[in-house]
Amino acid sequence: MNMKKFLSFVFFLLLFTFFPKIKGNANEGDPNEGAILFKKNCTACHSIDLEKKMIGPALAGVTKKRSREWLHKWIVNNKSLRESGDKEAIAIYKEYGNLEMNLFPQLSNKQVDDILSFIQNPIIKKKEKVENHEEKDYESKNEIEEGQFLTKLIVFCFSILSLILLWTLYRIQFLTRLLNKPRTLVFEKKDFLINILYKKILGRKKIRWRMLSCFVGFLSIFTIYEFWNFLMKIDVNKGYKPEQPIYFSHKIHSDINGIDCQYCHSSAKYGKVSSIPSANVCMNCHITINEYKGSYLEKGKSRNEYNQEIQKIYYSVGWNPETREYSKETHPIKWIRIHNMPDFVYFDHSQHVITGEKMIKQLKKVNLVCNACHGDVQKMDQVEMSNDFTMEWCISCHRNAKVDIHNQYYKKYFINDIKKEKKITVDMVGGTECGKCHY
Repeated sequence: MNMKKFLSFVFFLLLFTFFPKIKGNANEGDPNEGAILFKKNCTACHSIDLEKKMIGPALAGVTKKRSREWLHKWIVNNKSLRESGDKEAIAIYKEYGNLEMNLFPQLSNKQVDDILSFIQNPIIKKKEKVENHEEKDYESKNEIEEGQFLTKLIVFCFSILSLILLWTLYRIQFLTRLLNKPRTLVFEKKDFLINILYKKILGRKKIRWRMLSCFVGFLSIFTIYEFWNFLMKIDVNKGYKPEQPIYFSHKIHSDINGIDCQYCHSSAKYGKVSSIPSANVCMNCHITINEYKGSYLEKGKSRNEYNQEIQKIYYSVGWNPETREYSKETHPIKWIRIHNMPDFVYFDHSQHVITGEKMIKQLKKVNLVCNACHGDVQKMDQVEMSNDFTMEWCISCHRNAKVDIHNQYYKKYFINDIKKEKKITVDMVGGTECGKCHY
């Protein structure tokens, strides 16, 4: 009997031990896959922090409040759940001002379980710890680099001071010797160069005038050359990097997050001008991203500074992130234009981005046609003018860039040349004629 009681006790102990795990299987899934699915489908209305309320409710703890079956029905087709008379679904619908949640019939049961698993075990918190650790590592590296730079600078300054001191001591010693000797013996035999310079050259009037004339002539030519260079560089603004009203890092947006250039500069492909995006394009993402959580931090910048720039976007469009409503007060952003052709120059972006894309990439050896003129913008925190943008710079490109004769635009004009595989550059089809750009 004692053995039976003991076995019964062990059985019930095991049962209660594994019971929570059996219950937990209801929401089992892959939180890593769930994080990807959540970002793709849910972040337009729900915060990835799960504890913040946005367009939709905060989702932290929702797997404990609702059953798995109910959550599956709500996520896949909340409309049919409401129409079935479910009181909880109707109450949520009314609480959020009769705002309908999107339907997700494309999600499988496994995918929904993955999302619920992510909500139940948000791995984003672990990532934040890693990011904070990376941030500390980045800051410590910066401190080490700054310390090394200061050490090198101090050593360099002491080296220069030592050289100046040695030279000064030498001159003092030399002057002391001169003062202690008779005037006629100032130039000794060992001062060979001083003897030649003074007695053979500077001591003769004709040679002295010739040297003076050569010096004046050389100085005049050099002055004219430098003045000409100065005139040629007027309005050549390579390296121009103004401070914008809102700090925008292309490295974070284009390189790290992989946002395509033409998502923001949509008119570059099919229009003459690559326009500056309006603030509503920014809000497509920043309506849900109200603070920066990336691991990359530019040297000298903090997360708080990035967050302040996001708040500037909200101010410009009149968006209140707390009430999640737009006001009628807007404040247009006064962007400072960096790349701007003179009024007498005609330049068409679409002609270069579409028609000349293949050959420009080949000539400039770039993966993106934009980089041929604007430099490696994806790596820039603050955009600057990377090239001269002078007429000479454009013409040199036209003389070397080949025409893509297989392009649909040129095919009918170069039928014979396609067969001969003849090399045709842009200048051969009028690319250097004045009227091509100035009319």
